[in-house]
Amino acid sequence: MTSQSAATLRSRYAVQAASDLEENRRRQKELTEKLAMLREEEALLIEIMALAEHHQGDAGLSPLPEQAQDEPTLTQERLRRTPGAASKAPRSARTGSKTKAAAKRRSQRPLLGDLLLDLLAGHSEPHLAKDLREELMVQHPDREPTPQVVRNTLESLVAKGQVRRHKEERSVMYTLVDRGHRRTPAD
Repeated sequence: MTSQSAATLRSRYAVQAASDLEENRRRQKELTEKLAMLREEEALLIEIMALAEHHQGDAGLSPLPEQAQDEPTLTQERLRRTPGAASKAPRSARTGSKTKAAAKRRSQRPLLGDLLLDLLAGHSEPHLAKDLREELMVQHPDREPTPQVVRNTLESLVAKGQVRRHKEERSVMYTLVDRGHRRTPAD
């Protein structure tokens, strides 16, 4: 092999390695974003479960269906799909006791909807969901809801008549509904 062909081969390897490294970093970023989204979704689902359990004793509401004994829990299913996770996870995590403890701690935090209502109460002008999310993350650094979760929560507050939606061109903005104003079908 000549020194010129060796240099060409090294150059090709260097280009391929750089390309592979770039692809690896792109995939890492993509997976990091997906993991953050899944964590937020998990937190939201835990909040929903906590609310459902809290309201289970209320009259007129039917209890949540019991999970079948042979049906795997969400934690068990995730452990099965993650290679090596079951062997790394402590036994208590596989049985769900740690998950229940985490859910209890999270359920003691204020709900996202309540936090958004508090933020809107401090403003007289309509605000974009994006701005409310940024303000929320500054005031509550332990909370990092995705933009979609914030929009969904605001829309659920609109549906409940607690928040009013304002459309300006292609922007949607939100304000707190006046205490004296109740939503009517014409709104």
